[in-house]
Amino acid sequence: MAAAADLTGTKRVMAYALCKHLNVDPSTVSNTNIEESDIASLFSHIVKSSQDEVMKWVKFSSDFAGSNGKQHALLDNLNQDLSQKSVLLGDGLKPSVADIVVFATVQAFVTRVSDSELQKFPHVLRWMDYIQNIVDFGTTSQKINVAKSVFAPPSHPKKADKGDTESSSKKAVSGQKIADKSNGSADSKKKPAGETKAPEKETPTTASDNKTSGEKKKDKSAGKTAEKASEKTADKDSECNISILNIQVGLIRKAWKHPSADSLLVEEIDLGDGNVRQVVSGLAKYCSPDDLTNRHVVLITNVKPGKLRDVMSAGLVLCASTEDHTAVEPLIPPEGAKIGERISFAGFDGKPEDVLNPKKKQLDKITPHLRTNENGIATFKGIPFTTSAGPCRSSIRNGNVK
Repeated sequence: MAAAADLTGTKRVMAYALCKHLNVDPSTVSNTNIEESDIASLFSHIVKSSQDEVMKWVKFSSDFAGSNGKQHALLDNLNQDLSQKSVLLGDGLKPSVADIVVFATVQAFVTRVSDSELQKFPHVLRWMDYIQNIVDFGTTSQKINVAKSVFAPPSHPKKADKGDTESSSKKAVSGQKIADKSNGSADSKKKPAGETKAPEKETPTTASDNKTSGEKKKDKSAGKTAEKASEKTADKDSECNISILNIQVGLIRKAWKHPSADSLLVEEIDLGDGNVRQVVSGLAKYCSPDDLTNRHVVLITNVKPGKLRDVMSAGLVLCASTEDHTAVEPLIPPEGAKIGERISFAGFDGKPEDVLNPKKKQLDKITPHLRTNENGIATFKGIPFTTSAGPCRSSIRNGNVK
């Protein structure tokens, strides 16, 4: 009995590892199949499943190449499939043979499609940009230019000092008075006493010039309004750009209960290179200090430090939760992820802000787009939280992340 149990356990471990290596969903291999098959049969079954997955994308490529006028619909299907993952097969970042075949098939068509049309397939563009920069397709392959979302902190013109403004205004008024006085003196000398000059009639040309001047002022005012509106839109987009956050991998070295709040825990988190910071989290209901000690976590490190119930906190541990908030757990970086490395998001480049501005409520605008997908992978708008060792995940699927 013990030997049979050991063999079943061995086959289960083998099946899971093979599925991951061959980009096959482990759930497709049933417990019955594992228990009743010998090792050779189990191996053949998994390899065949892997080939079936690849052949599904080979068929897609054949259909795409042979279809006339249906490419847009097929691209839309591909776009939907890529909305929840970085590559076609597997849940990591390593391209498979399916990625190579499909990329080579759709590339020529994509290069002929207008930029406005391509914007309908954002996930395809992100995927193609990633594949073309990691797979060698030779010198004859034409690169696809993809406009990436780059965060640039908005620049605001320096406001004039109040003292300088008042001083300038006084000088201008003083100068105007002197000029008026000077002009008045000159006019009084030139004109005989009692003589009054009749006002000149406005000529058509003058009226026309005045009208043109008014229109110019209106145009200038309209231009400034449009420019301000454009700046506001740019500011709004930048504040919802995930790249403004500095999200890093950390290791909890020590955890203890908050001295004055039963619902809070205090963690000492190592970010590498001697960078250790203290973070307060509302995890006491879901985790014990022992559960968190020596655990790798994902945290935002550029939130503004502040006190939570009189204890300083300088970070935010990101957790996944169910809709009813009955289950909460910190996100899990993949094994092999380096302490301190920054989490990246395909298609989003840019440097994080030094410190987030609480008044702008930037986190409130970003966190609604943070979720785990059906595989438990943490995502921003469907794009995985990615480290050098793969994506971050949680056992809570289709959950909120904050």
